[in-house]
Amino acid sequence: MAQVLVVDDSPIDRRVAGRIIEKQEAFTARYACDGNEALALMAEELPHIVVTDLLMPGMDGLELVAQVRKLHPVVPVVLMTAHGSEETAVRALTAGAASYVPKRSLATELAETIESVLTVARGARDERRVFEMITEASTSYRLGPESADLTALVRHLETEVGRLGLCDHAETLQVSIAVREALVNAVEHGNLELDSKLKERGDGSYEALRIERRRERPFCDRRVQVQATMTHEAVTWVIRDQGKGFDPNTLPDPTDPLNLDRVYGRGLLLIRTFMDEVQHNEMGNEITMIKRKNPGTRGEQG
Repeated sequence: MAQVLVVDDSPIDRRVAGRIIEKQEAFTARYACDGNEALALMAEELPHIVVTDLLMPGMDGLELVAQVRKLHPVVPVVLMTAHGSEETAVRALTAGAASYVPKRSLATELAETIESVLTVARGARDERRVFEMITEASTSYRLGPESADLTALVRHLETEVGRLGLCDHAETLQVSIAVREALVNAVEHGNLELDSKLKERGDGSYEALRIERRRERPFCDRRVQVQATMTHEAVTWVIRDQGKGFDPNTLPDPTDPLNLDRVYGRGLLLIRTFMDEVQHNEMGNEITMIKRKNPGTRGEQG
C-alpha cells in the first residue's frame, strides 16, 4: 500500500484531499500542516509520494519541493494549485515537482495523478541498472491503445535515460512524466480522438468513450510510432500518431501562469516545462522533444 503525505495548512483542504486518497484501496494518507512538519515526518518514515499545497505559512510548497529534492530525491511531489498560485506553481515544477492538480479538480484528477506519478516513480526505483557505455542508441517502437503497453514503454525509456546518466533522479522522473504525457496525448487525443474537455464533466463519460474506442475501428487499429535517439549529451523523442492532428496554436498558452488552473492543456505544460526543446510538425500529429544533459549530473543516479 502506498503512503501519501498530504501537506496543507487548511484543515478543510487536508480533509478533502485525504478523503479522496483514502477512498482508493491502494493508498493510505498521513498529514502535515506545513513544510517543516512534513520534513519532520519524512525523517521518521518516508512516504511514497507527497501531495502539497503551495501557499502556506512557514515553509511553503515551493521550498518544500526544493528540500524534498535535496534530502529525499526518490520521493515525488505533486502540487495542489489554487487560483492566484500559478506563478509559484510554475517555479515549483521547474524546481523539481513531478506534477500538479488544480484544487477545483481534486475530485476528478487527484487519485489518477497520484497513481500516474507513482507508476513512473516505481519504474525509476525498480528498473535502474548499472550505467553502461553507449555512444549512440536509436530505437523505434510501435504503441497500440492499451494503457499497460504505454506504462511498460515509459518505464523502459526511463531506464534508458537512467543508464545514460543525463539527469539526476528528480529530473529523470520529470522527463518520464513528460514522455508519458506525450504518449497519452498521442494515443487518447490523437488516435482515439478523445476530447480532454470531457474529463472536466467528472461523470465518467471520458473513460467510457476511451474503453469503447479501444475496440472500435478505425480507432483501435491506429498505432503510435516512437523514435528514441540517445547519446551521452541528449535524448530526442519523436512521437507520431495516426489521428487527424491539430493546430497547437489553438491551445491556450500552457506556459502562461493564468492558464495553469485548467485541466485542458496540462500535459503540454508539463512537457514544455520538463523538456529543453519541444516542436510540433505542421499537421500537429507529431511532437519532437529534446532533453539535454544536466552539466552537474555524473552517471546514473542511485
